[in-house]
Amino acid sequence: MTAALRGRAAIVGVGTSDRWAEPGMTSLDQLACSVSAACADAGIAVSDIDGLFAATLSEFMPALSVAEYLGLQPRYLDGTNIGGSSFVGHLLPALMALEAGVCTVACVCYGSDQQSQGGKLKSLSERMTWEADFQPRNPISGYALATARHMHEYGTTREQLAQVAVAARAWAQLNPQAHVRTPLSVEDVLQARMVSDPLTLRDCCLVTDGGGALILMRADRARAVCEQPVAVLGVGMATTHRQISSMPDLTTTAARDSGRRAFEMAGLTPADVDVLQLYDAFTINPILFLEDLGFCAKGEGGPSWQTGGSRRAAPCRSIPTGAGCPAAILACTASSRWPKGCASCAGRPARARSRMPGWLWCMAMAGSCPAR
Repeated sequence: MTAALRGRAAIVGVGTSDRWAEPGMTSLDQLACSVSAACADAGIAVSDIDGLFAATLSEFMPALSVAEYLGLQPRYLDGTNIGGSSFVGHLLPALMALEAGVCTVACVCYGSDQQSQGGKLKSLSERMTWEADFQPRNPISGYALATARHMHEYGTTREQLAQVAVAARAWAQLNPQAHVRTPLSVEDVLQARMVSDPLTLRDCCLVTDGGGALILMRADRARAVCEQPVAVLGVGMATTHRQISSMPDLTTTAARDSGRRAFEMAGLTPADVDVLQLYDAFTINPILFLEDLGFCAKGEGGPSWQTGGSRRAAPCRSIPTGAGCPAAILACTASSRWPKGCASCAGRPARARSRMPGWLWCMAMAGSCPAR
C-alpha cells in the first residue's frame, strides 16, 4: 500500500560539503557541512530538524552521534545501516514519519572521510563466515565475482565495462564539483593496474571525502516554504543476501525487485523515465541495473553502453563521490529543479521526469519534478 505515500512528501533542500579537500575534516564534520547547506537551501534553521536519519561507516551509533554533533534533540531517529544504500533506504521511513506526523522536518544525511584516512576500507562489518577464509578484498572482490559471472554468462567484455567508466568521466567533465575532470579513454581503463580480476583501478570508483544531506517535508507544507519542491514519487526496498557468496544469482541484483516496487508506488514504468541516475561504484553496476530495472533485456546491459547507453544514463561519478549514494538523489533533485542548467538533463524537456538510482544489494528509488 506504499502507493498511498506517492507524492505526499517532497525534498525542499539539498546540500553537499564544500570542504571535502580541507585536511583534518572528520566524517561528522563533512556531514555537518552538508546539513548546514541543505538547511540553508530549504530556508530553515538546523534546529528546525525534528526527524534525523543518518548512517556512516565510521560511527557505531551514527544517529546519536550526528544528533549530538548538530546539537539536536529530534523527535524521531533512524540509524539503520544497510551499507551504501542507507541514504536512499532512509527515504521510506522518512516518508512514513512525515505522513504520520511523527516529525515535520526530516533530514537524511551522510558523511565520509575515507580519503583522508588513507583510502582504507573502514568498516564496522562483522566477519563474513563463508568468505573470510578466502581473504577477499571486499567490496571489490564481491563485485569482481559478479562481473566475471556476467562476462561468462552473457559475453560481456572488458571494453564494454570500460565504456561505463569513460561515460562517467565524460559526465564529470561537465560538473565543476567533480573531484576528477581529466579525460579518460577505453585504453586508459584497460591498461590500468588490475585490482581484482577482471576489474582494474579505473573500473573502481574514487575514494573521497565528502558529505550529502537532504531536507524533506510534507508536500502541503513544502509548497509553502520552497519555490521548487521535488516530490518523492516512489521508493522500493529489497534484499536477497548479506554475503556475496549467498547471492542467489550473481547476475541478477535486488534492484529487480526494489525497482518494481518503486515503479508500482510511483505509478510509472521504465518507459516514463527520461533521466536515469545509476550508482556506479564499479563498472558492472550500471550494466546490471539497466537490465534489472527493465531498461534492457538480460545480457544486453554491456552492449547498451556501446549503442547510446551513456547518453541515456547519467552515472553518479559525475557528482562528488565522497557522498556515496546521496549523490544520486542530490543530482536528481538538482535536475528536477533546474533541468536546463543540469549536465544530465541537457537538451531534455523540462517537464515531469522520474529518477531511479539502483544498488547491488537492496535499493531503488523514483523521484519527480516539482510538486504541485
